[in-house]
Amino acid sequence: MRDGAGRTLWVTRARPKVDRIACPWLIRRFVDPSAVFLFVAPAEVAAVAERFAATPFDIEGVFWSHRGEFCTFDVMLDEFALHTPALDRLALIVRGADTARADLAPEAAGLLAASLGLSRMHRDDLVQLDAGLALYDAFYRWARDATDETHNWPAPGKPA
Repeated sequence: MRDGAGRTLWVTRARPKVDRIACPWLIRRFVDPSAVFLFVAPAEVAAVAERFAATPFDIEGVFWSHRGEFCTFDVMLDEFALHTPALDRLALIVRGADTARADLAPEAAGLLAASLGLSRMHRDDLVQLDAGLALYDAFYRWARDATDETHNWPAPGKPA
């Protein structure tokens, strides 16, 4: 459902971490660039969704949430038919970080660390979302363009 300005409106729990930043990133970058996100106390998500005709996500008992071993980001990739090699690579990282399965991708632990750091840097969830969007832009660009690139210092065969 869209508001009077044509934007989709989404609501989830406050103090977002991995999935609750990844999903808004996915929506803004691939579904609705003007989407609005509300972060509220967990007990208020359903009432806020009803009052503002917002779509709840990443909470139990709603359509846009974890399914089995898959996190909400995975569900959105499926439901919006957004699968690409880069987004699928990113989904594995998000799933690993969001479900305590760092073994799924080497980058999952780094994404979790960055997400937890952002949550401590920003008290305002919308400010944190903006910072997180840049983080996911970087992970996506790596997944799309830079997975074969390495960095090694000092260069092999050169004295330190």
